[in-house]
Amino acid sequence: MSLSAEFEQAQIDVKQLDQRPGNDVLLRLYALYKQGTHGDTDSKRPGVFDLTGRAKYDAWKALAGTSQEDAQRQYVALVAQLRA
Repeated sequence: MSLSAEFEQAQIDVKQLDQRPGNDVLLRLYALYKQGTHGDTDSKRPGVFDLTGRAKYDAWKALAGTSQEDAQRQYVALVAQLRA
């Protein structure tokens, strides 16, 4: 199976987990997904009152420089770990 097919399957699998992951894991999944689909963020950091938006932005920004393929591999591996 190609990496892109594995990545797409992982996106389906993550929605069917038995338990909802904790916020730290959800932020990691979000950041890896965004990095894997869009690459480095080029948007501005959300305002001080948007705590959720800032957390998501910071998690994504922390992956700056990670290739899209590497982010997809990490996403697939994390979803596999959550399913185990």
